[in-house]
Amino acid sequence: MTPTDFEQMLIRHEGLKLKPYKCTAGKLTIGVGRNIEDMGITEDEAIYMLRNDVARFAAELASVKPIVKSLDDVRYYVLLNMAFNLGINRLMKFEKMWQAIESGQYLEAALEMQDSRWCEQVGGRCTELASLMENG
Repeated sequence: MTPTDFEQMLIRHEGLKLKPYKCTAGKLTIGVGRNIEDMGITEDEAIYMLRNDVARFAAELASVKPIVKSLDDVRYYVLLNMAFNLGINRLMKFEKMWQAIESGQYLEAALEMQDSRWCEQVGGRCTELASLMENG
């Protein structure tokens, strides 16, 4: 039996679930029988997932707002940070911020970020990101 054959056997026996579920023992489980209540994930696994998520958000953000490709790295990462936190759909609702960005008015974009319920919810994250948006 090869390692791949063994993996396929485990998938057949455990199942492959891409969303959390309760196993027969009542434990929160994901993937191929990963008991995340007791085992959690490793730091390497967390970073791997983070990088996949960032890549997915980056592609989607560039697709819906191509202007992000022309921004300096700092402002681009501000928007990617917001996309990661809010999701693309909610980020698109910052219409006045986007208008300011598209016209190169970064102070105005920062003010629009701060004038939001999101800013109230995330506090220091917003303050830091608004400063980076303003100053690049």
